[in-house]
Amino acid sequence: MCYKKKDGSAAPQEQENETIVMAKTEDKGPIITDVTLREFGQNVPAAYLHLFTPSIRVKIAHGLMAAGFKNMEILSCVHPQIAPAMEEGALRQIASMLGRVSGLNLITLVPNKAGYRRFLALNLGPEGYDHTLGIFFSAVEAHNLANLRCTIEEAVETNRSIVKDASSRGIRVVAYISAVFGYFDVETETLIEADLERVSRYTDLFFDLGAHTVTYSDLQGVAGPSETRRILETLLEKRKGRDADRLGYHPHHVSGEAAISNSKIAYDLGIRRFDASLGGAGGCVTGAPGNQPTEDLIRFFETHKIYTGLDMGQISSLAAFIKRELYDRIPLSSAIDTPPLR
Repeated sequence: MCYKKKDGSAAPQEQENETIVMAKTEDKGPIITDVTLREFGQNVPAAYLHLFTPSIRVKIAHGLMAAGFKNMEILSCVHPQIAPAMEEGALRQIASMLGRVSGLNLITLVPNKAGYRRFLALNLGPEGYDHTLGIFFSAVEAHNLANLRCTIEEAVETNRSIVKDASSRGIRVVAYISAVFGYFDVETETLIEADLERVSRYTDLFFDLGAHTVTYSDLQGVAGPSETRRILETLLEKRKGRDADRLGYHPHHVSGEAAISNSKIAYDLGIRRFDASLGGAGGCVTGAPGNQPTEDLIRFFETHKIYTGLDMGQISSLAAFIKRELYDRIPLSSAIDTPPLR
C-alpha cells in the first residue's frame, strides 16, 4: 500500500505436475479482491479528475458487483494533496451513491490516525455505510520512512491503537504488510530484505487484535518465482499453518504474467486470497507500476479448473470499458525504474 509521490517455460513433466497440484486444492477456491478503484484512483493526477468522477467510479463498482465480486478496495482516507481523487467530498459522494450493500466487503484504507478520523467522519463504520477498514505498514524500515514518514514500530503502535478503537466500534479490519518480499532503495541502489521473523510476529499481533485477514505485498515486484516460494514457505513454516486461510498475497509487478506466475506458487503453497486490478493498473509510485490483471488471474484459475465464482464475460467487458474510458485517457504518476529481480 503506497501513498508518497516522489523466461523460460516449464518442461512437460513440470507442467503436468503443476496441474495435479492445482487440482488437489480445487475444492478450496481463491478469494479475489479487486483493488482497481483504490490503487488506480490514488495515482490519478488532479488534472484528470473530470474523467475519474465519482459517477464512473460507482459505475465500475456496480460492474464488479454484477460480475460476482464480494471484496473490493474502493476508497482511501489519505490526504488529497497526495491522492487528489481521495478528496473528502468525492469520498462522501461515492459512499452515499454506493450506499450500504449487504454481503459485500467494501474496503477503505487508512494510513494513520488522521485517516481514521476521516473514516469515522465519513460514516463508514457499521452504523453507516459499513466499510471494512484497511490498515498497513511496511516490513522494511527504509520504505516505511519513505511512505508513512515514521518507523515500523511507530506505525505498528499507531495501527494498534486504531484497530483497538475500531474493534470496540464493531468495525471489520483487514491488515496489509508491504515489502515483505524486499525493497529496492533507489538512493542507495540496495535491495533490502524484510525480517521474516518480525513479519510473522506482526501477523500474529494483528490477528490477535482482531484483524480478519493479513495480506503480504511484493511492493516492487522484486521477487522472482524461487524467491517468492522461499519467502512464503518460510513464513508458513514459522506460523506452523496458523491462520493460513486468512493470509493474502498482493503482487505489484511491471509484468502481469510474472505476477500471476508468483500467485500460482502462492496458491500451491495454500494461500487462497489474492489482490488484483482490472488491466493490471495501479501499483505504487515508490514501487513497481502495475498489478496482476484481475481478468488474467481469473482466466488462469479457470484454465486450471479452479472455481472463482466470478463472471469472466462481465469482467472482460468491464476491463475493456475502463481501458477505453480511463486508462487510455489518463497518464498516471510515474514510478521508479524497475528494481532487479531476485
